[in-house]
Amino acid sequence: MGYELQGVIAASELLRVVSREVPEARVVPLRQGLSLMPMTDEVLAAGTDGGGGGDLGFWRLPRRFETLLVQWSFAGPIAYVEAEYFGGVGEQRAVVWAAGSLALGPLGTPKKWSTRAVSPISQALRRLGVQKSLGEDEFDAVGLDRHRNNEDWISSSTGY
Repeated sequence: MGYELQGVIAASELLRVVSREVPEARVVPLRQGLSLMPMTDEVLAAGTDGGGGGDLGFWRLPRRFETLLVQWSFAGPIAYVEAEYFGGVGEQRAVVWAAGSLALGPLGTPKKWSTRAVSPISQALRRLGVQKSLGEDEFDAVGLDRHRNNEDWISSSTGY
């Protein structure tokens, strides 16, 4: 079974306010006061001019949307994350902006993955203030393991 995620993560109130600039956006609550805005085709179309991708190496983060995230970060730290796994094999990328500048990353999954390494998404979540409990990582602590793709996040009616 696969796992795929592309989205923006920030404090719930911040993301609710700034996402109003993208009427197609859906904001889904996570744990620990954060929310997720999945990057759907509609969000990408609304937030881009059809131009190419940005310089940070992400699959679904066009330059114009990257500029929007930088602007939003003046109101508080904001992360963009991507993950794609199938059968335990895949990769993650993450970046965090704060006060209009890169605060973390961009980070990618190391070529040689160690179970002791902290994943890029967990590092980004740490930068957003996520606290983990014994036996879990930040990814699980906010509930990103709850759904396996963006469509499932959007169709979920509850969240946390």
